[in-house]
Amino acid sequence: MIPWLTEAVEFPPLHRALHNPNGLLAAGGDLSPERLLAAYRLGIFPWYSADDPILWWSPDPRTVLYPRELHIGRSLGKTLRKQMYRVTMDRAFAQVIRECGVPRAGQAGTWITDDMRQAYCLLHRRGLAHSVETWDGERLVGGLYGVALGRMFFGESMFSRMGDASKVAFVHLVRRLIDWDFGLIDCQMRTELLVSFGARDIPRETFSRTVEELVHYPDRLGPWTVPDASPAADAGA
Repeated sequence: MIPWLTEAVEFPPLHRALHNPNGLLAAGGDLSPERLLAAYRLGIFPWYSADDPILWWSPDPRTVLYPRELHIGRSLGKTLRKQMYRVTMDRAFAQVIRECGVPRAGQAGTWITDDMRQAYCLLHRRGLAHSVETWDGERLVGGLYGVALGRMFFGESMFSRMGDASKVAFVHLVRRLIDWDFGLIDCQMRTELLVSFGARDIPRETFSRTVEELVHYPDRLGPWTVPDASPAADAGA
């Protein structure tokens, strides 16, 4: 049995998370900014389907990317050099999270519910949730979003409507985080795409200690911007 959260913004110790399914820690509660931020500061994230209660997770091991370990493959490197897309940050957060919530091929639904969108848009308005957007002219064709606390970035989701569009957004994010001396990107779950960028698994205990250290730096509040972006370039986003 997993504990049911009450109105108090508290979570069980991480070692109580289930092994199967891996990392399920608690259920219930709400998606208030206070609870979400408390969760992220402990390395916990919400993930659930529309018909389920809110479920809170802390898997072991945890997939992460150390920003300076970013790997860019040859094909993606060519795309980046061609500058096929215009990249912005924090210019279309609501649109990005809505696009991320569109069910993928073969999926019956999405875990990015209306409540989730509203909760993260509120964090965005507080300067703590961020998006990176890729544009083909005036059309949004890719992007990602996540939460930044201190020097820790918690990735949530990405989408792509054209070749490499989300990958370009991810590379721009990582390069910006390197500039700001961020120490770690939480990827939550292992995927082949993230592994291709250099992501790897670390023990939950190591992840938890790193998060505890990094979230105590001052927050870099949004809106974030792309370096050297001209006003004209930002205007269409």
